[in-house]
Amino acid sequence: MENELTPQDKQRIEETIRGKYIKVAVSPEGLFRYPTGRAGLEALGYDPVMVRALPDAVADAYCGVGNPFTLGPIREGEAVLDIGSGTGVDSIIAGKLTGPSGAVTGIDLVPEMLAKARENARLAGVDNVTFQESSAEQLPFPDNSFDMVISNGVFNLVVDKVKALAEVYRVLKPGGRFLLADQVLSGELPKETKSRVENWAR
Repeated sequence: MENELTPQDKQRIEETIRGKYIKVAVSPEGLFRYPTGRAGLEALGYDPVMVRALPDAVADAYCGVGNPFTLGPIREGEAVLDIGSGTGVDSIIAGKLTGPSGAVTGIDLVPEMLAKARENARLAGVDNVTFQESSAEQLPFPDNSFDMVISNGVFNLVVDKVKALAEVYRVLKPGGRFLLADQVLSGELPKETKSRVENWAR
């Protein structure tokens, strides 16, 4: 499918994603077909102690599709990359799990989401979490940089998934782990490229 998309298609997809997530940075409420905010965190089985510790403004910003933390532990002192960190909620939780000797880096394409994530990290009182603008398809980190990569509801939006996955494995240390929570299509893809592009970030 990726090979059928033109550079113009990719640009339109990225513009659509940016437009939607600029709105999400203000509030995710009503923009998704699943629970968001504190209700979403609770429905997806996040650690209740962690959820209760989040300030309301931080919890309210959550809009993940799953709980990557159910897939394996994050240990103290680890270096973690959060691809498509959005408003930073998963990055903040990862930062609390790694403790002061660990470090979490969140990346996102949308400046407004990054600004919200930085504010949320400040509100949550974590200082081992940083955020920067970057694409999953071209990670700005050396090989073998991270013990763990997490991602929540992002790879379904990435155009070149093969390239993005190759980047994940490039930046993971030997023996590193990739915890991915995402959505998958259960029906037929639209046959027409135009329909695929228009529905990419639906």
